[in-house]
Amino acid sequence: MDIKNAGFIQGFIRLTEDAFRKGWHERNGGNLSYRIRPEEIETVKTELKAPEEWVSIGVSVPKLADEYFLVTGTGRYMRNVSLCPEDNIAIIKIDKAGEKYSIVWGLVHGGRPTSELPTHLSNHELKKELTHGKNRVIYHAHPTNTIALTFVLPLEDKVFTRELWEMATEDPVIFPRGVGVVPWMVPGGKAIADATRKLMREYDVAVWAHHGMFVTGENFDEAFGLMDTVEKAAEICVKVRSMGGKKQTITSQNFKDLARDFQVDLREEFLD
Repeated sequence: MDIKNAGFIQGFIRLTEDAFRKGWHERNGGNLSYRIRPEEIETVKTELKAPEEWVSIGVSVPKLADEYFLVTGTGRYMRNVSLCPEDNIAIIKIDKAGEKYSIVWGLVHGGRPTSELPTHLSNHELKKELTHGKNRVIYHAHPTNTIALTFVLPLEDKVFTRELWEMATEDPVIFPRGVGVVPWMVPGGKAIADATRKLMREYDVAVWAHHGMFVTGENFDEAFGLMDTVEKAAEICVKVRSMGGKKQTITSQNFKDLARDFQVDLREEFLD
């Protein structure tokens, strides 16, 4: 089997195509990673090369030792992933200490995994632990309306969450934990990785002020759908504000009724 026809690679490619069409990935913006299942690696193992050069990750992720990840390349364009996967994405293997990675497939004309790799892997390690291995996708993009709101809303978890929840009845059902907000930071380093990891203990969505959004999910559909839902809420919010602001809205009691009937656990402190 051609490795590019593997189901997990096809799912990865589909997300990059859908996301580019959404307008979330100008130029080389955004990145995606997937923690590959052992049985999936077995189906493509003959296509992988042995680890050669080991490169420091920049963070320590011992609980990801010996795991494989499918990742976008730094400087690569999402629009080009489907056209030539082997030049724009890579499969990497983590070493036995969780300190380094090696490219075992992809990026055939050179290059490195996404510059946000420290943030991705740090949060993969956390979500693997918190979800007992179920969470496998981490996705970062630049959705326009979400970024716009970081210039007008207080950069506080409660304020952002409540504003977005009020934009559509089903929003709190899709992200009942709410969203966390990271203040502006230089991307690609340990500081933003640590700040995001701290929020990911409570949330599946982090808004990076004046930059974009960072989400996690069990699979590609869940991660993409989560970002799509949050961004649509942000779009409605931008439109409501442009029309003069809210004249009526969903109340705290409405949210409690919704939580009861849909059997979701909304953060009580965000309903006050």
